Amino acid sequence: MVSLPILALAAASFGIGTTEFVIMGLLPDVARSLSVSVPEAGYLVSGYAMGVVVGAPLVAMATARLPRKTALLALMLIFIVGNIGCALAPGYWLLMAARVLTAFAHGAFFGISAVVASDLVPRHQRTQAVALVFSGLTIANILGVPLGTALGQAAGWRSTFVAVVAIGVVAWLAILRFVPAGMPGSSGGLLSEFRALKRWSVLLPMLISTLCSVSLFVVFTYIAPLLEHVSGLTPQGVTGALLVFGVGLTLGNLVGGRFADKGAMATIVTSLTAVVAVLVLFVFTSRSEAPAIATLAVWGALAFALVSPLQMWVVDSATDAPNLASTLNQGAFNLGNALGAWVGGVALNAGIAYGDLPWVGAGFAALALAFVLTARSTARRGSELACETGN
Repeated sequence: MVSLPILALAAASFGIGTTEFVIMGLLPDVARSLSVSVPEAGYLVSGYAMGVVVGAPLVAMATARLPRKTALLALMLIFIVGNIGCALAPGYWLLMAARVLTAFAHGAFFGISAVVASDLVPRHQRTQAVALVFSGLTIANILGVPLGTALGQAAGWRSTFVAVVAIGVVAWLAILRFVPAGMPGSSGGLLSEFRALKRWSVLLPMLISTLCSVSLFVVFTYIAPLLEHVSGLTPQGVTGALLVFGVGLTLGNLVGGRFADKGAMATIVTSLTAVVAVLVLFVFTSRSEAPAIATLAVWGALAFALVSPLQMWVVDSATDAPNLASTLNQGAFNLGNALGAWVGGVALNAGIAYGDLPWVGAGFAALALAFVLTARSTARRGSELACETGN
């Protein structure tokens, strides 16, 4: 199951995950170096997220007809060039431009790599393969981000991006060596691929992906002040709690992929139901240190158990446009990131306490669950009707 081509893709996703999230730990250093405020430096996070959202359809169109290995290599070159730009950027706006350029590779890489990974294994292991690719992203939160932050604080924030460039080069060489050629891109026209996106069966799992991401980030964006002011953790304790959360993400991602290969819809329904329950529980457990950390770990595992089955749902629903749909689903996840942060901010400005944010997250998860249950019910009715008519 764990093959060299999939490990090569996971190594690339580790580099992408590190460059996406490490900037959060480097914001004070970047702000001082470029003579901007910390909030202004924080827009580098938003700029990356929006770069993924905007870049996903554009890059998907540009790479649609390329052989998949060629597309992956081209996207990793964009990633490498973008991070070189980050390391060398003399000013704030050039750094922002380099971050956005790097983000353009994000959605398409994960979209295409999900399709490639699922094609490299037997059908009953497809979701596990996608989960292994995405494990690079979760492991980046455990190892890449803290190590990159420590390096940047010790040797300057630019050194972190130099290290990410090195990871990108290693991943590019691994893809070149181990990912097999011969997997063609789209044989149809772009217009025919975009027609697939008009189908509700394709748009629905993307909408659910967005809602799941909003549910996660409406709380997680403000997790540090929540843990400090509500749970009573010290800043060092928050770092430890986030490490536990990262371990939960990684385990949940892998376990979710394994269960989804046995029953994707059952895994999605069970995980979403549990997410709603755990977020409601978090309202109460967040008031004490140990229960808050334990709940955080379980929440992270459940939230990321959804990622690979939702990705495969999109791919299976758009068999005539798998690259495009898979890539756009990555944009949907990142759109949810941005919306979640915004909704959380609106809630806080409206007077909702940090400790009550999980209620908001639970509401969005419940809405996603309602869409899933409706889709499952509709599919069952369609299957029963087909049996009755003999089709």
